[in-house]
Amino acid sequence: MLQLTSPLCGLTLLVLQHACTVHVSGLFQVAIPAGLVEEPHPLGCHRNQSGEVDTIPDPAQYRQGEFSSALPLLTIRQPLPAQRRKKRAWVMPPINIAENGRGPFPNQMFKIRSSYNDEVKMYYKITGPGADLPPIGRFIIERNTGWLSVTEPLDREQQAQYIIEAQAEARGFGIEENPMEIVINVLDQNDNKPEFTQNPFLGHVPEDAEIGSEFMKVNATDRDQPGQISSDLRYSIRRQDPPTPSDLFFINPITGGILVAASGLDRERQQQFKLVVEAADNAGAGLTSTSQVLITVEDSNDNAPKFTQDTYTGSISENQQGVVVVKIEVRDEDQIHTPCWRSRFRIIQGDSDHLFSISTGHSGDQGILATSKELDYEASAVYTLLVVVENEVVFSRPVSTSTATVTVRVEDRNEAPVFRPSEMVVSVSEDLPLDSDLVLYTASDPDLDMKQTVKYQLERDHAGWLSLNESTGLLVVRSSLDRESPFIIDGTYTVLILAIDNAETPATGTGTLVIEVEDVNDNIPSVDQRHLVFCSSQSQALELPIRDPDGPGFSQPFTAQLLEDSLKHWDIHMNDSKTAILLSARTVLRLGEHEVNLRVSDSAGLYQDISLQAQVCDCTGSDLICLEKSIAVGMSETMWILGGVLALLLLLLLLLLFLRKSGSGEKAVLLQEEESPVRGNIYCYDEEGGGEEDQEYDHRLLRGGFANRPLLITVVPPLSCAPTYRPRPTDQHDIGEFIDDNLRATDGDPTALPYDCLLVFNYEGGGAASEGGSLSSLTSCSSEEEQDYQRLAHWGPRFSRLALMYNGEGLEDQD
Repeated sequence: MLQLTSPLCGLTLLVLQHACTVHVSGLFQVAIPAGLVEEPHPLGCHRNQSGEVDTIPDPAQYRQGEFSSALPLLTIRQPLPAQRRKKRAWVMPPINIAENGRGPFPNQMFKIRSSYNDEVKMYYKITGPGADLPPIGRFIIERNTGWLSVTEPLDREQQAQYIIEAQAEARGFGIEENPMEIVINVLDQNDNKPEFTQNPFLGHVPEDAEIGSEFMKVNATDRDQPGQISSDLRYSIRRQDPPTPSDLFFINPITGGILVAASGLDRERQQQFKLVVEAADNAGAGLTSTSQVLITVEDSNDNAPKFTQDTYTGSISENQQGVVVVKIEVRDEDQIHTPCWRSRFRIIQGDSDHLFSISTGHSGDQGILATSKELDYEASAVYTLLVVVENEVVFSRPVSTSTATVTVRVEDRNEAPVFRPSEMVVSVSEDLPLDSDLVLYTASDPDLDMKQTVKYQLERDHAGWLSLNESTGLLVVRSSLDRESPFIIDGTYTVLILAIDNAETPATGTGTLVIEVEDVNDNIPSVDQRHLVFCSSQSQALELPIRDPDGPGFSQPFTAQLLEDSLKHWDIHMNDSKTAILLSARTVLRLGEHEVNLRVSDSAGLYQDISLQAQVCDCTGSDLICLEKSIAVGMSETMWILGGVLALLLLLLLLLLFLRKSGSGEKAVLLQEEESPVRGNIYCYDEEGGGEEDQEYDHRLLRGGFANRPLLITVVPPLSCAPTYRPRPTDQHDIGEFIDDNLRATDGDPTALPYDCLLVFNYEGGGAASEGGSLSSLTSCSSEEEQDYQRLAHWGPRFSRLALMYNGEGLEDQD
């Protein structure tokens, strides 16, 4: 249908089947051949010869050929120049063309004619999609005549509308029409079948689904124009496999939803159904297509598990816990390994004491009955249990559950005797007399049918305080109890006792005896610190802790008092907690050791007299380092003395070196008396004169004896090991080496007197008046004839005189 709207007359012109030409002043003259419009309109308009607008006859008359002789023309006269208005344009209505045209092609659709066509030669062209743009060449226009044609069948599903522009021009005359937009709509035809979105459709329905419940939906589409009857779809079920039970499902014809239509779903009989559904367009009367629907019936817990047998029997020894008694098998018709199939078990009768437990095995279809507590044959030899089985999920419909009877037989075994109570507590005083009965602690044998005897044995008695009658279980005090013993922990002493039956394989029971040892006042208070140190000036009080192993009531608070002989010089007080003594000096004490006597008593009046040794040192306050100071002073004095001795020794060595070098004469040698405490060493002194000829000296200098000797200071060297002295050689040639070695040993001997001092000897005089002893005491052996003292002359001038003296030569001259 071509709709032309004129702004001059305000009419809408509908161009119907037969071709007509519309002349538009200043624009185009459009001629439309018959047959291009699919849906005619019953009303049209044309102008007669007088220029009036008439109603176009019924289009049916065109079909009957009543107006086939001539094309009606709409002529719009040119207005007078004075009547010319501003330029107005006709609005070209859309042109509707049915898709899938059969040709022949190119097929003329309508003709465009310019109002200048009678005056000059006009040329026509079109532009836009379908003309000079893709799809190029689908529409063409005859350049000279203005006929617009289609070159191929149109497909609405490919493109439903084309908008092109038509233009006319007269070359060389400068006449060019403004472009006119032409809209071409492609009218839909029912040329597409419905298409299902998938094939097959998969659905799941519970076997206990209610009638009328929708569980899935199918869907199809149609490429024809939406909203038209050609795309209006309807759904239906064409086939069900298996066909029985029939009519189980229903499909909503408009939405495609599939519902349960009847009862009869049973997964255990049929697990899957196959449906063939159809979709038809044109409201179910047009084109059709089909698809398959696979419906899986899901399991519901509509079958109860069943025991494979009604009764089960098991046996177990007594006193065993967590031991499997029997395994129970069940069967379930529901889908395997699902919650609807896996079983749960309960004991509903016969286990009021909760002695048993039942659980599900790993397979899911087996019940395992075990003991949760130890069974006692003497209490009950047989147990009868009633067990019920269910599933992990509730049943989907009322069903009857299955039960089974389980009989458990308890086997007797030798049980250990049992102490009652297993832990006994008794309280006794620690001064309980020896051989006193402490307690009777016995055990009973639970094996009544075995008629056994029980013997008792002490398993743990670390202190050895008790003895046990093995037949009766009587405990007797064997040695004195002591609450202060290290075996007492928190005031209790624990003993383990065994009870052993006389079975072939004896069984042993254990009992615990806890003895609460009550305290008595059997320990006197004491002070551990017995040696004290005080300063002589401003001494500080010393704290002396008091120790008493007794418990409360027999120990602290303590009291202390000085005895009479210590009251004069000492003072005593107790600390705030009454657990220690504060001892201080009352007067200034002399240096040295003092004895402090005092009496210490506990809270119950038990006391002890204690003697303390107090050393008073030359110090002040709490500076108790007086001993270290005295030692320091002694050490400093010793160092000075040792220094002086070393200086004298050095001086002697220098003198000896000087005398050796002088060699002016023989040195006089003085020998010590036999009675002298000094060892028999040889001392070298300076020469008295100019040699042996010089015998003139003042003997009065020696008359004073030891009264005129200088003061010798004895220094005790540090203790060290005494050196080893060389024994007298048998060979007289080694006498010199013997004397030198022993001289060096004497120099290093700290016990030898007089410790390397310079000795001054008195003049011996003559006869009985001599104060000194005879030099004969220096004899080295009992017989002078056994020695050859002349050999000493070979050792130098110092020993020449000595050789003469021992040989008896010149002694008279010496006197």
